[in-house]
Amino acid sequence: MVETATPALATPKRETPAREMPIEAPALGAPVLEVRGLSKHFPVRKGILRRTVGHVYAVDGVSFTIGAGETLGLVGESGCGKTTVGRTVMRLIEPTAGTIHLDGHDVTRLGKGEFRPYRRQLQIIFQDPFSSLNPRKRAGDIVGEPLKIHEALSRGERRERVAALFERVGLRRAQMDNFPHQFSGGQRQRIGVARALALNPKLIIGDEPVSALDVSIQAQVINLLMDLQRDMRLSYLFISHNLAVVEHISHRIAVMYLGRIVEYTDKITLFTRPLHPYTEALLAAVPVPDPAIKRIKRVVQGDVPSPLKPPPGCRFHTRCPYAEARCKVEVPALREVEQGHHVACHLR
Repeated sequence: MVETATPALATPKRETPAREMPIEAPALGAPVLEVRGLSKHFPVRKGILRRTVGHVYAVDGVSFTIGAGETLGLVGESGCGKTTVGRTVMRLIEPTAGTIHLDGHDVTRLGKGEFRPYRRQLQIIFQDPFSSLNPRKRAGDIVGEPLKIHEALSRGERRERVAALFERVGLRRAQMDNFPHQFSGGQRQRIGVARALALNPKLIIGDEPVSALDVSIQAQVINLLMDLQRDMRLSYLFISHNLAVVEHISHRIAVMYLGRIVEYTDKITLFTRPLHPYTEALLAAVPVPDPAIKRIKRVVQGDVPSPLKPPPGCRFHTRCPYAEARCKVEVPALREVEQGHHVACHLR
């Protein structure tokens, strides 16, 4: 059965903490991020000689673009490769194949020194707001560390910049001298947001940045991210398993299954007219917070195959109720079946 976490913001229109503001797709232009054929295969080694006996196909041929001021939501079951995509784009782990273009520049194989100028434009907000902060450092030093590395500022100038960042994310200047354990979970995640903003990046990767927070705090952090995007024209790669949150914040959404993108379109089309059977199953698994509404549940049979030995052909064919003989041997290409609507399915 498909695993889907209880939506933290199911039907955002009824959530009082979350403001209702129209999310319009930004004007088209040169993409801030362009990923083509991105793959990450982790070797599996055994024996005394640590010989490679196989690979875990965590990410296998993922492609997408993100424009200026745009949010791309990346959703899927746990273990589908969402986080690996984000960390590979950040070059926290090196890709096996594919290309990563940032502002039109190929940064895929750059060395650490060559990649350093681009590091300023690409930042990340981690899932756990506590383990992502150094417990031995004061909050102001954590936020100011990127400035210390990349900017030639005096101690006083750096402290003023950090104070401005604290106020920008809803924290007080006086809290700069506190340690992470002295903050609540939502405040710690605001520190993570402030750290990501320190170098004025163009793109921020959010690796499930609100999944560890309470519902009301989730809404506050999401509103903060949306305000920052509007004011600073930030671009987001928003990774989550929570479809309601992704629907609220995203312009376009990519659905992943076992290392590959199976559907990719704007959020309105995805939620009103999904074309891939896996997307249909994901949406059907989301509870509706209204007991008067009855709907047919599409239960997906079987378990997710191992990424160590993914099935041939379409990777979803072992659980798909519509699978044909062709699906078991031929890999479906992610193709545009309608304007702006890409699907990897032989039946579409």
